[in-house]
Formats: sequence, C-alpha cells, structure tokens
Amino acid sequence: MKNIEDINRESVKNILSQKKVPNFFSGDTVKIGVKISEGKRERIQYFEGVCIAKKNRDINSSFTVRKISFGEGVERTFALYSPIIDSIKIVRSGKVRRAKLYYLRDRKGKSARIAEKTKKRISVDVSEKLKETKLVNKSETPNDKIKASSKEEKTTQVTTAKVELKKKN
Repeated sequence: MKNIEDINRESVKNILSQKKVPNFFSGDTVKIGVKISEGKRERIQYFEGVCIAKKNRDINSSFTVRKISFGEGVERTFALYSPIIDSIKIVRSGKVRRAKLYYLRDRKGKSARIAEKTKKRISVDVSEKLKETKLVNKSETPNDKIKASSKEEKTTQVTTAKVELKKKN
C-alpha cells in the first residue's frame, strides 16, 4: 500500500520528465510564462519579478514573485508544478541572506534593490597563458612586427610630448 507522499513523489517525477524546472532561490529575478486562456484561444503572458519566497513541499511546492507595476507592488503566488506555468527563466541571481524577503514589501526605489550574485571564477595557470601568447606572437609576419614597433614609437613620442607640455605649464 502506497502513502500519499510516495504518490506525490511519483507525480513530481512525471511532471519533471515533461517540463524543465530550473533551480532558483529567493532573491532571484525570474520570468514566468503563464498560460492564459481567453475563450477558445490560449496565450502566454510573462510575469517578471523578484522571488520573495519559495516553499518546497513535493507536489505542493510554491513560490511568490513580486514586481512593481505602474508604481504599485504586485505579488503573485504560483504552484511550482502547475499546468498553468509554461516556462520559468532565471533573469539574474540575487545575493540575499534570508529565505523569505517579505521586508521588500515596505521598501521602494533604491532601498529595494538586491545585489547580484557573482559566480566564482576558476583560476587559470599563468604560465599556460604566457605560452599561448608566445605562440600567437610567433605566428605574426615580419611586416606585422614592423607595424607594431612603429605604433609603439608613435605612442612613446606622444606620451613624451604630453609630459613636456605638463612641465612647461
């Protein structure tokens, strides 16, 4: 006999096999494509804003998105695995220290901004970069070297002329 939790997990797996749900957190700016049916026609309307809360409860997972529309704050709560949601796209990742950002409701303008999360960069070995630049320099023709040296001479002449003008003034 299966419990309700097992049935919910299976239904979540089925939904995830059909559509892609990105991994986003509170503080991220997301763009949600919502299916809207008007009579016989169906269209997609996008709702873009900051995710201020996310609730992870298997099939009952939901998230709240807040945006400012015509100077008025608008919040909308979506069920994560709802058939109404067509797509979810992460516009930018926010750097926050809380799970629920309800304090944004009281703020306006610059105080309501959220800093962007920077991704860590992998360090590159400098010696490999030097080898690559030497290889590129070797592939240059002699004419290119002459042109480069004449450019260097011109820039040094210009910088020395600027220094002399500064000394006179």
